[in-house]
Amino acid sequence: MTVRTPTASAPAPPGRIGSSIPAAELLSFLDALGIWRDRRKAELDELDQAALHSPEADALSADVVLSMAVWKAVSDRYELILVTWDSGRVGPAETERISTLIWGGLDTGGAGGSLAVSLPEACKLSDALASSLRAKLALEPGDADLAARLRHLRAGVERINDLVKQEPASTRNGAIAEHHDLDRRLTDLAERTKRGADIGGLIGPLEIDAARTERDLIVGAATRKERAADVARARSWRSELEARGTAVRALAAKTVATVTPAPRLAVPDVTALGSVPNTPAELEKYLTRLDAVRRALGQAQAAYGGALERRDELAARLDAYQVKASTIAQGNEDLAELYRRGRAVIESEPVDLVRLAALLTAYQAYLDSTGGTR
Repeated sequence: MTVRTPTASAPAPPGRIGSSIPAAELLSFLDALGIWRDRRKAELDELDQAALHSPEADALSADVVLSMAVWKAVSDRYELILVTWDSGRVGPAETERISTLIWGGLDTGGAGGSLAVSLPEACKLSDALASSLRAKLALEPGDADLAARLRHLRAGVERINDLVKQEPASTRNGAIAEHHDLDRRLTDLAERTKRGADIGGLIGPLEIDAARTERDLIVGAATRKERAADVARARSWRSELEARGTAVRALAAKTVATVTPAPRLAVPDVTALGSVPNTPAELEKYLTRLDAVRRALGQAQAAYGGALERRDELAARLDAYQVKASTIAQGNEDLAELYRRGRAVIESEPVDLVRLAALLTAYQAYLDSTGGTR
């Protein structure tokens, strides 16, 4: 199949998160990113059509869908940046916001689930996915463009080298070995080309392996970052719930001592869940349990706080009725006695809410018979 669209390569991002990027650098980056976005979309449309007509259509569909999802995430973020850029009418606050939009996480979604990556990481992932798809579909041009393909491979292998440095100790040796193997194969192809050898059957598999390695390293780094964020969120949430739990237990103790009948809801102690785990499966369960504690604390707070609010509401209504009674039934001994008994209940501990409500009902009925509550 003839290739009409040149392979796009993502531009280098400026600045870093939280920094105020110079407007000139932002303009250059946004221009380059806009060109990359349009070319990549045309390229993906071409790859999608080729994949649909490929014998391996089913095997390729997941990569096509993921590539489209990554492109959409980048495109959506690009549009947000353009709105903030406002044709260059920006100050330090706006350029700092744009820096956050560039380097902050965006949700790629897609068939493989959600993966939080930054805009530059998503662009690199898109490059790797597109390169892999082209190689699998054998859409690359012929020998005349072998030099360009070798240059793209060299750039990809260098990016892999940078990603390998970010690998944790447990996986770094394996990543280093993969990088060395790709570098050795690429060097061999370059030497063969200098000698005039035909490398057409060798470059495609190398492109597939390089793209897969780069993609896996990007996904791995993003997953570790996301997991670290989840651990930090769990620890922060746990601390917040621990403080909230202490406060709700104090509220419960106050309510039980202040009113009767009082709610009898258990107030969960988040410390009973133990420390925050590090493994993904256990961390997911832990976050679910934290949410259950949050909901239980909310229910307990509402119940115990509601009992105290009920006491205050009844006391306020009794006083309001007494004020009305003083204007239309002044000197009425029955009303005065009911009010005295009501105040006696309010001033005792624990306040008997059932008795107070009954006295208030009697007071209201008596006052109503005199026309006082109409």
